[in-house]
Amino acid sequence: MYIEAFTSHFSNIIDQRQTAKVTYPLEDILFVSLCAVIAGAEGWADIHCYADGHLAWFQKHGYLKEGVPADDTIARIISRIDPDEFSACFMQWMQAVHSASDGQLIAIDGKTLKSSYHRNDRLSTIHMVNAFACENKLVLGQLKTSDKSNEITAIPDLLQLLDIREKLVSIDAMGCQKSIAAQIVKQDGDYLLAVKSNQKSLHDAIMSAFSSVRKAPLSPLAIENKHGRVEARAYHVLSANELEGDFSEWQGLRSIGMAMSYRHCNGKGALTYRYYISSAELPEQKFADAVRSHWFIENSLHWVLDASMGEDHCQIYQNHAAENWSLLRKLSLNMLRSESSKGSIPMKQKRAWMKPEYLEEVLRAGFTSLLEI
Repeated sequence: MYIEAFTSHFSNIIDQRQTAKVTYPLEDILFVSLCAVIAGAEGWADIHCYADGHLAWFQKHGYLKEGVPADDTIARIISRIDPDEFSACFMQWMQAVHSASDGQLIAIDGKTLKSSYHRNDRLSTIHMVNAFACENKLVLGQLKTSDKSNEITAIPDLLQLLDIREKLVSIDAMGCQKSIAAQIVKQDGDYLLAVKSNQKSLHDAIMSAFSSVRKAPLSPLAIENKHGRVEARAYHVLSANELEGDFSEWQGLRSIGMAMSYRHCNGKGALTYRYYISSAELPEQKFADAVRSHWFIENSLHWVLDASMGEDHCQIYQNHAAENWSLLRKLSLNMLRSESSKGSIPMKQKRAWMKPEYLEEVLRAGFTSLLEI
């Protein structure tokens, strides 16, 4: 079942090679690479090793009839896949199997692939902008930019590819732009945007609106004491009508929020304030949940990609290889999380490397009913 599902979702990718010279079909290489990355592969040699060790299993399912290709062959084929086509197939797959509930938070944030630069200039490091469903910890899509400063232009393009109807989209301060807010509202979603000094007049007006709240006692407080630090948080929401000045250019603006945080660690304490605007009328608890959930994209995606899948240390960069590897990791991570057995991501990867029957469970979960909400 999952074989047919894989074919139906990823068969639209065009093979760039001359047909007469093809020994290993693109579908074979892509499927083998996906299975190997699910099992923890971090490079071309790992993919070759996994395919060689499980050749009988692949051939039983109709793949690798001509044997296992060399790692250089795998590298050449994967690196020449058009990343836009690959990304489009990925997002179509997610839309087919992922059903988000109304009001669910979608966090958008960027991540640099630190070792993806060309060795001759060291200036071409790839930066990816990711969309992440926080409640279910699933990647919904990605878009490449040349550097972090270009997130502002990439975010609208990524939003255009997503279904954000009746969803809350959270973006950090770099994405706090009138055009981005307008686009989210136009697509029938709501925004929650962090505000910093890059929007000085808005930032100052929000600070002024919360001035009396900041002077009041910290209440109510959510207190955490773990990992040798104590952290206390408080969240407050006001109507956008409390702002002094004309901010009508921020389409749909209905509420403003302030997150107060006090952290004490190693004998030192620090009090910070963060400010937000939203097109939704957020109760304080929902605002607090959304602010904290936004950081899931850092802890549950970016950190996992580095710690469990070796993304920051991966020195693959030729042609489209770095971007396609990034997508393979996210595709694999979604599938590993869709499989319901207990265990960390590294534990599931090891299990998939050793046991093809467990890999089948991961593929079945990913390609049939990834989520039923």
